[in-house]
Amino acid sequence: MLSAGIKRGFPRDRIASLKEPRIKRDEGGYYILTLNENLKVYFEDYYLFLERAEARCLEEKKDLEKKIIQCDSKRTECLSYYRAKKLLVDQVLRYIYTYYGDSSDLRVIMSPWCFGTVILEKVEIYKERLAKNEIQDPNISEYPYFVLKYVDEIYKKTLLDLFEFPEKAFSIRWQYSELLKRYSKILSNISGALQSILFMVKSYGSP
Repeated sequence: MLSAGIKRGFPRDRIASLKEPRIKRDEGGYYILTLNENLKVYFEDYYLFLERAEARCLEEKKDLEKKIIQCDSKRTECLSYYRAKKLLVDQVLRYIYTYYGDSSDLRVIMSPWCFGTVILEKVEIYKERLAKNEIQDPNISEYPYFVLKYVDEIYKKTLLDLFEFPEKAFSIRWQYSELLKRYSKILSNISGALQSILFMVKSYGSP
């Protein structure tokens, strides 16, 4: 269970009662072969990873809130940096809570690196929407330019630190939209090639 009181979406007793062919068991416990990676991911390992990530986020958030209170209000850039980092921590916590408690879809069970890249993409979408002023965030102060500037500069490093990942963890994107982009590009290339062939056929067939 997370400190926020959120329970695991797939606790051990529920996993044992599910008639789901994708769920298997060996000496390491219950696991699933993930769709994106075709990798064996144990339920216990997945939830422990999220629990530890939440603990790091909460510790970081507490430290940032203390720094924001103690920081001189005239130190605009310093405050903006703290707020930018807190914004990122809040986003990570938001998705940890969402995925940890999800009991409707086995696709939420994934390897730590896959989870990290999913959150990376969500954060990238979020910061783009902030930049376009499509949404509001409580961490954006009266100096939004500086906060957003720091968000853009530190978001990858902050996520790597919160998840305790090496830099190479973000070298592969496993999010569905990223996969769709790849398949879309392949299909587009195939479609273009077919159109070229049809044009050539029509050209040869013309009198």
